Amino acid sequence: MIYKKLTYFLIILVLFSNNAFIFAQPREKINIDNDWKFHLGHATNPEKDFQFGISRIFAKTAENYGTCIVPTFNDSAWEIVNLPHDWVITLPFDNSPNGDVKSHGYKPIGGFYPQNSIGWYRKKFTLDVKSDTTRHVVITFDGVFRNSQVWVNNFYCGTHFSGYTGFSYDITDFVHYGRENVIVVRVDASQHEGWFYEGAGIYRHVWLNLFDNLHFTENGVFVYSNLNDDFSQTTLTIQAEVENTYNKLQNATVATSIYNPEGKQISQTEEKPLQLKPNEKSLFEKKIIINQPDLWNLDLPKRYKAVSIIKSGNKIIDKVETRFGIRDIRVDKDKGLYLNGKNIKIQGVCCHQDHAGVGSALPDYLQYYRVGLLKDMGVNAYRTSHNPPTPELLEACDSLGMLVLDETRLLNSSAEYMSQLKSLVHRDRNHPSVFMWSIGNEEEVFQTKIEGEKIAASMIRMVQSLDPSRTITYAANVGNVISGVNKVIPVRGFNYNLYGIDDYRKSRPDQPILGSEMASTVTTRGIYTKDTVNCYLTDFDENYPPWASTAESWWKMAAERDWFMGGFAWTGFDYRGEPTPYSWPNINSHFGIMDMCGFPKNVYYYYQSWWTDKDVLNIAPHWNWQGKEGEKIKVWVNSNAQTVEMFLNGKSYGKKEMPRNGHLNWEIPYNAGKLKAVAYKNGRKFEKTIETTEECYQIALSPSKSILTADGKDAIVVNVSVKDKKGREVPDADQLIYFSLSGNAKIIGVGNGDPSCHQSDKCTNGNWQRSLFNGKCQLIIQSGNSDELVSLRASSVRLKPADLIIKQYKISD
Repeated sequence: MIYKKLTYFLIILVLFSNNAFIFAQPREKINIDNDWKFHLGHATNPEKDFQFGISRIFAKTAENYGTCIVPTFNDSAWEIVNLPHDWVITLPFDNSPNGDVKSHGYKPIGGFYPQNSIGWYRKKFTLDVKSDTTRHVVITFDGVFRNSQVWVNNFYCGTHFSGYTGFSYDITDFVHYGRENVIVVRVDASQHEGWFYEGAGIYRHVWLNLFDNLHFTENGVFVYSNLNDDFSQTTLTIQAEVENTYNKLQNATVATSIYNPEGKQISQTEEKPLQLKPNEKSLFEKKIIINQPDLWNLDLPKRYKAVSIIKSGNKIIDKVETRFGIRDIRVDKDKGLYLNGKNIKIQGVCCHQDHAGVGSALPDYLQYYRVGLLKDMGVNAYRTSHNPPTPELLEACDSLGMLVLDETRLLNSSAEYMSQLKSLVHRDRNHPSVFMWSIGNEEEVFQTKIEGEKIAASMIRMVQSLDPSRTITYAANVGNVISGVNKVIPVRGFNYNLYGIDDYRKSRPDQPILGSEMASTVTTRGIYTKDTVNCYLTDFDENYPPWASTAESWWKMAAERDWFMGGFAWTGFDYRGEPTPYSWPNINSHFGIMDMCGFPKNVYYYYQSWWTDKDVLNIAPHWNWQGKEGEKIKVWVNSNAQTVEMFLNGKSYGKKEMPRNGHLNWEIPYNAGKLKAVAYKNGRKFEKTIETTEECYQIALSPSKSILTADGKDAIVVNVSVKDKKGREVPDADQLIYFSLSGNAKIIGVGNGDPSCHQSDKCTNGNWQRSLFNGKCQLIIQSGNSDELVSLRASSVRLKPADLIIKQYKISD
């Protein structure tokens, strides 16, 4: 598990180059997510911000009096929280006329809400007095939104501007051994970075790293491969940067061993001597040939491991393990993308990083859950729009087999944004899932101007200097325009503007073309009549803003053009904010192929029909239309069968041929009963039936898995529906469901996918509850730390309750 303390025995015998060696005190990576204290501050009133701004904080080192920065400050009244933590998710909605508030999901955060926009965190920890007190100590934050300032034991460490890139501080000189240390973090979310829900707080993991003063630098080991033409052999290039922070010259050697996906050592470099002066860094590079490599691909995402070691005499000083994949990515101007010699279309989605119930503070398991839902749909690529993702997302994509277009926050070559770009590439370049970098998105002010060309050129040079193994794109929302960024970008990214793609291809036949952002179809799950009061759209592939298109339109265009690489539909999931085309009371988007909970909309089955080889047959709408007897109901069928015949209560309404990359429609007069589709595909027959249901009778619980790991971090998704007495799911149920949990675990969030629902995602007056939206809602449970059974009960007025027993086990070290 990622949270297991990454350490080795204090003294351990190892076999390396046929000699026995001992470890110095080993490198440790310790997760410190638990038991932080949290309190809101104030952006404009220092007296409500623990005297920040009026106390003398920066005049002298560690001279902080009367603020919560002081280690002895009494924080007993502060809330105890575990990370990841997003404080915005708990705030109420506010009907503000401001466009930024609207685009952030009507949450009262930002400049208009100084009382909600500053958050203070405090964390106490102790280092073992028996530890090697000469070791380097570094604290790493994977992501804090945003503009954070950090102190350790009253010593100011630094300010980090970005809410999306990770950062580290060397706190070696400030920490105590054998007594309490205090970390204090001030988070300032009074200024937005994006135009979508961003949350606020320490919403990614925090780590304490301890290692020798002669060590590999952070993200300093990079492994990439160069395969021969028939993929029978690859040359691995291994780069390792070493730093000496001792006060004297250090002599040592550096070597790397390679382990195959089964864990067997298959190769190692020779030991290369190093000699470093105090505060000197040096980059070491070696090449290794691997025969008959196991290739990372979408179906068998196998990864290797590089174990890099610094050794002095018979003592191992530092050891770093790096996971990587061996695969070949090639981009061709006429045929698009090749993975290991196989031509594939990008069947991608863009995604923001929030989920129902938890906001931006997702447990790691949710990354795997979401990527798994996308793969089931046929998605093979994920664009991290519009910012560097959490590391655990890339781990999920690496291990499940999903390509990633990894995107930096802004197109900007200033020192700040070049630093962010460098951080992104350094951190993510070992991930085999990352197949291409994106240097920005829709910079309308200058993307077609000379400034755009120069900025893009500078960013491209930066990326290529750090990673020669991947190419680069930019997401441009202009059509047949060659100037500016498009003039120098290696792969042209198209955001919408389908009308300009063919003309651009004629103008630049030498440049590969990718659909960096497509579709923007807007739908509401389970709604079949447009509702401007509640801000709902129909759940058919028929609604889209002026700049966008239907799913069917863009995918037909992509499928018919060999030179078009495919693209990324906007978006895989609904997200908070950007309630296009509505405003209040609509508080989240309609763009998702799935809703905020990951419940599929009907357009999901369009993509699944043409992006997978599964037998897909989906009928929409449901067949509960009491009061509309005799009225014609539009019936929409998504399938990859060659022909489909529709029946209502045994009567045929005709057989139709399915157009390639299309769908079928019927108009069928409503009568209660059974609506059946019979599909024929390659000589085989398969069916789908939907029925008019009776009244709601009992709650049904569907967990995403049956076992929780008792590490305090694991999670499980429980989807909730209601069935009638015959066991049929009622598609239009809307009851309020109450949840209670017993055992050493906790509910951390609820949702239902309703884009206009203002119910809390968190506990309300001591109760966990959520209404069904078109028959569904969801809760997320996080594990505790003990071996025991966890019991969930879901209940509602006049419904039979449902119980779920979840097994929870500790995993031994």
